[in-house]
Amino acid sequence: MGNFQILQTALIMFPAILITCHNFLQNFTAMTPEHHCRPVNWTNGSQVPGGVRDGDLLRVFIPLDKDQKPERCLRFSEPHWQILNLNGTSSLNLDTEGCLDGWVYDQSVDSSIVSEWDLVCEHKSLKSIAQSIYMTGQLVGAITFGIFSDRYGRKRVLQSATVLMIAVGLGAACAPSFPAYCAFRFLSGMAMTGIIVASLCLTMEWTPTQRRTLVNTYAMYMITLGQVILSGLAYFIRQWRWLQGTVSVTYVIILLYSWGLPESACWLVTHNKLDMAVKNLQAVARLNGRKEQGRKLTPEVVSFHMQEDTAAVKESPFFLDLFRTPGLCKVTCCIALGWFSAGFSFYGLALDVQKFGFNIYWVQMLFTVMDLPTKLLAGLSMGYFGRRITVVSLLLLASCMILVTTFVPQDMNTFQMILCLFGKGSLAGCFTCLYLYTMELFPTEIRQIGMSAGIFSTRLGSLLAPLIYILGSHSPVLQPVMFGLMPILAAIAASFLTETNNQPLLDTIQETEKR
Repeated sequence: MGNFQILQTALIMFPAILITCHNFLQNFTAMTPEHHCRPVNWTNGSQVPGGVRDGDLLRVFIPLDKDQKPERCLRFSEPHWQILNLNGTSSLNLDTEGCLDGWVYDQSVDSSIVSEWDLVCEHKSLKSIAQSIYMTGQLVGAITFGIFSDRYGRKRVLQSATVLMIAVGLGAACAPSFPAYCAFRFLSGMAMTGIIVASLCLTMEWTPTQRRTLVNTYAMYMITLGQVILSGLAYFIRQWRWLQGTVSVTYVIILLYSWGLPESACWLVTHNKLDMAVKNLQAVARLNGRKEQGRKLTPEVVSFHMQEDTAAVKESPFFLDLFRTPGLCKVTCCIALGWFSAGFSFYGLALDVQKFGFNIYWVQMLFTVMDLPTKLLAGLSMGYFGRRITVVSLLLLASCMILVTTFVPQDMNTFQMILCLFGKGSLAGCFTCLYLYTMELFPTEIRQIGMSAGIFSTRLGSLLAPLIYILGSHSPVLQPVMFGLMPILAAIAASFLTETNNQPLLDTIQETEKR
């Protein structure tokens, strides 16, 4: 790798870090604090017996649940002072009602969208729906930005998506209502996908074949670093609007340096923009200390070497091109199922860390740290054993870890968390493989669309994952069974894919059929 490739690889850290910050932002901006109904209004303070503590006073207004904690969604229809008397009437037969006057929240959590818009009790499903709406935006963005990138170039899409992300991210931070917040988050998801696919493709298409695994692993580690940074930011910035705005405004960094990035030479050549391709190649050669070799490049030389490839490229690739030939159809279906299953199970585990009952900041940090060894092992395994066997093995390992949790008692939170840590870590390693594997399986002329198909599939899985939480409230076993079975199906599909280890990137669909 030359100086240019090293610099570009270093710059990819910013998109990779910020990907995670937005994807897991709702773990903190949508935390559910302890809460109970606002007590029935009463004004005659003289009715309060002397020496009554605040905790005992709450029992007069709020019934206790099976764990002897205040009910979250019920209150007594009128105060019952006799409960304070040890010989008083039991609260089991007293009349209750819903939280007609709103809720009182634990003030140790400064603010979240849950406490601001009362997304609790009968409205608690809206929290999961908000995350699904964000993932739906990523799903839509995978289609639109993927097509735009293959038509208009990686660099233009990267810049456009970054501008959109800054605008709508700040819009979400200033949202006056929950529907407005969801609308801005939907657009944030769209912009996020554009940044992901454009930045990764732009980097990989400038990276030598022998270094793609290393660069891909580096990018995945930056994603893990993003989770660490998010946990730190959330710990110090407890107001959800400030946290949302802080994460969004940092995209200005990407916008500033993107103007100096050269467009992908692969994309320029396959779209007959030979003059610009030669100009970019010569600039890269100078930066890499090979100025003389760069001078020898001319449009004629590049055209001669790429004549067959450019003649085979369609001017405007479309999503249906992924199914144009039998070989491409097989690759598309198998890789899409892999992305879907990984996204479905990964986000199913990673977006519900509050359920373990521990400090959410430390749990998020543990889930992040677990990604480090699995991503390292995934990177090493891809180089030694190949992409296919690594993907299959990690999917099966994740499935085993998740399914075992169905046999663990609900009160063994620590053991359940450990199993989920290993399951989520295995899926993180699987993503490390899928990003690289997908770009190697699809040719240059539709690589961006192929990558977008993978992102589309994983976002489809990730938007369905929060909805499983809603169904899981009726059956605790449903969540681990659903999240555990899908990776098995994906592993079976991945076993039919072609190995790409140490193979050059393909440029045309015809080359894909010959492999």
